[in-house]
Amino acid sequence: MKTKKFYPWLVVALLWVVALLNYMDRQMLSTMQGAMKLDIVELQKAEAFGALMAVFLWIYGIVSPFAGVVADRVSRKKLVVGSLFVWSAVTYLMGYATDFTQLYCLRALMGVSEALYIPSALSLIADWHEGKSRSLAIGIHMTGLYVGQAVGGFGATIAATFSWHSTFNWFGIIGIAYSVVLALLLYDKPKAVAVVSPDPATLMKKESVWRGLSVVLSTWAFWVILIYFAVPSLPGWATKNWLPTLFAENLGLDMAEAGPMSTITIAASSFVGVLLGGVMSDKWVLRNIRGRIYTSAIGLGMTIPALILLGFGHSVVAVVGAGMLFGIGFGMFDANNMPILCQIISAKYRATAYGIMNMVGVFAGAAVTHLLGKWTDGGNLGMGFAVLGGIVIVALVLQLACLRPTSDNVE
Repeated sequence: MKTKKFYPWLVVALLWVVALLNYMDRQMLSTMQGAMKLDIVELQKAEAFGALMAVFLWIYGIVSPFAGVVADRVSRKKLVVGSLFVWSAVTYLMGYATDFTQLYCLRALMGVSEALYIPSALSLIADWHEGKSRSLAIGIHMTGLYVGQAVGGFGATIAATFSWHSTFNWFGIIGIAYSVVLALLLYDKPKAVAVVSPDPATLMKKESVWRGLSVVLSTWAFWVILIYFAVPSLPGWATKNWLPTLFAENLGLDMAEAGPMSTITIAASSFVGVLLGGVMSDKWVLRNIRGRIYTSAIGLGMTIPALILLGFGHSVVAVVGAGMLFGIGFGMFDANNMPILCQIISAKYRATAYGIMNMVGVFAGAAVTHLLGKWTDGGNLGMGFAVLGGIVIVALVLQLACLRPTSDNVE
């Protein structure tokens, strides 16, 4: 099957479902807080629930670069399958948790297992897709994350119909079953056979575990990519965690209305953005090697006025319109991160590089989530979003001034 022309797109389809399950399992916990705190008294304190969310984020961030190193040294297929199986098993076991300590340990384990997924999956897609389809393939995969986020938002509805225990149990079973499907249908891309036989001594020499980190961190262009990835992560995480609150405050809505309105606005527009950014980038790069960078820059440029309007808008048209503009722009940016990385970093070290990027992005997200919490208490959440728009300008200028690739696929 892996020799068929359609197989690279089957890889995308298979991993799209995994991406959906990935973000769905993450999102469910936050939506089922109300149901869970009736059975686990510790969760009645917001601080305890915050700690439960934070342990996943910090463990996920810390493990990400090491997950990338592992993904560059072993089978990416095995890591994807293993990651899905473990986090689905954790989701299943959460249905049997009876106290805070059990939930805390399970969320920490989920952070480890999910950290292995993104670097492995994006590198696997990049392996199977050459320049002419790479951004679109990555973009389609990213839509799975947005759909999963939206589906996870209905966790509370499902929990109200059945129970939070059975909700975790059944979604865990679905993930475990799908890991078996992946094990049967997903393959690593066979490595090309070298035309010239290398020195036998070179073959015998085993590369150091730290070699990948050394190569990536000594590439100056990677530091530019790291900054331009981390800075937009600030508004990216801000919208994930605080947009419902912003909608509620600026539009005078209760959270029952503001939550679905904000989630659907961002999910739908981001879906459009990653597809638009993928198609545009793949066509543009055929005419100009910086086409992917320009497409990403257009997306980032769209987020700047969107963030300012989100911060200061007080009508449905202004706030929802700004949310849609942000989602489309951020989606265009998101679809091109790995493809741009492929222009700078060798295929041997892509997962390592993306793992580092993922860590920095998550830590940036943790920091901005905490900061905006303080601004919200002070009644300045809208101002916080507008300030983030100004910060994005720095990443945009740096990206356009410094990133000048010479190849669309560094081997």
